[in-house]
Amino acid sequence: MKRILSGLRPTGKVHIGNYFGALVNWVKFQKEYECYYEVADWHVLTTDIEHLDLMQKNIIETVIDWIAAGIDPDKSVVFVQSGVKEHAELHLLLSMLVSVPRLQRNPTLKEQIRDLEREEEKISYGHLGYPVLQTADILLYKPEKVPVGEDQLPHLELSRELARRFNNLFGETFPIPEPILSPAPRVPGIDKRKMSKSLNNAIYLSDTEEEVERKIKRAFTDPLKIKLGDPGHPDGCVVFAYHNLINKEQVPEIREGCESGKLGCVECKKNCAFKMNEFLSPIREKRNSLKEKDIIEILKEGTGKAKEFAERTMEEVREKMNLWR
Repeated sequence: MKRILSGLRPTGKVHIGNYFGALVNWVKFQKEYECYYEVADWHVLTTDIEHLDLMQKNIIETVIDWIAAGIDPDKSVVFVQSGVKEHAELHLLLSMLVSVPRLQRNPTLKEQIRDLEREEEKISYGHLGYPVLQTADILLYKPEKVPVGEDQLPHLELSRELARRFNNLFGETFPIPEPILSPAPRVPGIDKRKMSKSLNNAIYLSDTEEEVERKIKRAFTDPLKIKLGDPGHPDGCVVFAYHNLINKEQVPEIREGCESGKLGCVECKKNCAFKMNEFLSPIREKRNSLKEKDIIEILKEGTGKAKEFAERTMEEVREKMNLWR
């Protein structure tokens, strides 16, 4: 089987944007690929080093959600990035192969700086170089494929460049990873902005039925559809976007009812909350059956497997580079 690697930062509980953006595909990939899934805790340091008191808890919560959503530790290697120190070693070596101007041209980095409202000249050395750390994360496990969204393509292109440069300088070592472009829809938060923990606009896999109902009741709808009978514009409505994710069979009927004015927003939201809870119910049930000690054991075993692979890769890298061994 071909190998893939993907990962997420452990910033807390997983929301439906993470699920439809990544996890739903990760679960499918387990049937087709040898999968390595990384809890990318070092990447949290690039933007949030002042708030690490919840890091340990967030790692556990993240992996509980992964397992509840269908990631099977018997089929996939689930590991913590910082538990495999070879990531840092390869990051150091690869950083010698890329220029500062090349990193500064990264469009994804520019978007992050804008979203975080930071001045470009004040970003940290680690933040500037995090695409090189991502490259190390990838190349250590020699995957043929890497699942990415379109916004991550610039990072993967840097990984491909660095793999080629290393191979040209030191001999064939790394496969050139190909992207698996995610068809994931953009999942809006309940306020229509991008769903995000920091914006407090997310629906989480772990939310109770009451929390889901309360959030969807507050969700942004068409501001021109004020009362029953007013024609609506579903394509700009957050609730309609959620129906498209978890209630596809009723979407044509909902669209027709909204546009004609026959379907009111209150009734539509109630239906959406019911369908969302129906969708989340088996995930909640699985989540509630998992214990912290089970997750720690999964991570211990997965990180051990990842480290064995990474050690073999780094032994080869040191030999190719003629470093002290």
